[in-house]
Amino acid sequence: MPDPLGLIGPLSPPPLPHGAGRAAVGHDPTQPSFRETLERQIDQVNRLQRDAKEAIEDLAAGRRDDLESVMIATQKADTAFRMLLQVRNKVMDAFEEVKQIRV
Repeated sequence: MPDPLGLIGPLSPPPLPHGAGRAAVGHDPTQPSFRETLERQIDQVNRLQRDAKEAIEDLAAGRRDDLESVMIATQKADTAFRMLLQVRNKVMDAFEEVKQIRV
């Protein structure tokens, strides 16, 4: 379906005022993208969960006797997972809002 109002098309940044450089608009190539940041956080949560599982298994097998560090590792993994879940929920809410936009 063609765009009857001509509002949808290739995205281009708005024109800059005279004397303004291109660095003021757009993505900074030295900064990681949202996707890269999210993937890194997912990997970190996964690593924390593996560490907690390993600590629990070591405690159960008798290879470890410090219950405090096992509990701390478990709490860290749980907190990180809950935070990641909230980020996911916010992204899904934003996606739903964008889907509701009428053009």
